Order: sequence, then structure tokens, then C-alpha cells
Amino acid sequence: MSGSVVAVAIGAFEDLLVAGLCALVEGEPSLRLAGAGLQPAELERVLRRKAARVAIIDAASLGSPIGVRRLAERFPDARFVLIADGLSSAEGAQLLAFGASACLSRSAQARDVLSSVHMAARGLQLTPRTFAPASGAVTGLTEREAEVLGELQRSRANAQIASDLHISVETVRTHARSIYRKLGVSSRRELLGATARDPGAPPAAGAQDA
Repeated sequence: MSGSVVAVAIGAFEDLLVAGLCALVEGEPSLRLAGAGLQPAELERVLRRKAARVAIIDAASLGSPIGVRRLAERFPDARFVLIADGLSSAEGAQLLAFGASACLSRSAQARDVLSSVHMAARGLQLTPRTFAPASGAVTGLTEREAEVLGELQRSRANAQIASDLHISVETVRTHARSIYRKLGVSSRRELLGATARDPGAPPAAGAQDA
């Protein structure tokens, strides 16, 4: 992607945030604005025409983590940077597991937004270990399950996960089975497939199903 201009579409947000995101994109020579304030149907039309490489979307508009997975499956050439308020680690991990390239808060610095867009355009995923905890946030995963999910995303073996988190291998397997059930997948292979950028690539060394 070096030297090319990346087209960016901006979903529907409140007016001030849309204006700020537009100013960021238009002020970056390597980015081009493909549309702003786009409602879901409008955004999908832009993505269907492959008029945008990266889409910045309000996470709340997806309804659930499954929403980003469906977008990633329908538009495999696009990358998605999500913006949300008060994501818990579990909620952020679910969104990343299902295809988001990055999850940012509304208070994110301009440089972080631009960095995430550029990383997404190169097919990279920003996967921080933790997100700011949300007070009273409701999520399908426990905090420990979110930690295990992050390790699974990195294709680490169960023994490595157990060592990192100071739990037993059997506990890792128990958490993994719960994660698969809650996220609607049946195996680690299917979980990783939700964010795989090259479906034909072999599993990473050390990966194993729980």
C-alpha cells in the first residue's frame, strides 16, 4: 500500500464527530474521503462498489459483535475501525474477534485514529490487551474469558495461555469452550477464521483447538 491513497468511508455519528473525522481524513494526504455520515445502507453501497478500503463505524450501529462479523464476511476487501463509548475488555475482544481492525473510544486522540486507519489499510489489526472498563457494562464474556480470547486470537497454545494467565490447561479449555459457545463458533479454527485476512493460510505454529 506504500505510496497509494486509501479511501475512507465514515459511518453515521453525531454531527460534531463526523465533522472531526472528516477533518482528520481530509487533512491527511495519504487518505481520501469516500463518504461521511453514511447510514448503514449507504455505507454498504459504498463498500459494495469497493469505493472505500477502510470504514470508520459507530460500534453501536452494529447491534452486536455478530454485526461486524457479517460485514467482514460480506466485504472481505474492506477493513473496519470501530468507535464506541466505554468498551469493556470483553466487548472489545469480541469485536476484534469478529473482524474489527481496531476499537477506539470517542475520546481517542487524532493520531490514534489515523494510526488505526493506516494499520487497517495494511491488513493489520490493533489488538490491545485491555480496554477501559465500562461501568455496569453488560457483556457475554467474563473478564477472564476476554483474557483467554485475546490469547486465542494470537494463536497461542493452551499451555502457553495457562502459563501466561497462571491457570491450569484444563481451565483454559473450560474457558475456551465457554467462549466458543457464547460467540457462536464451534472451534478455535472457526474463531480465528472470523478475523483471518488470508483464508487459505495455514494455522499459526503452536495453535491448537481447546
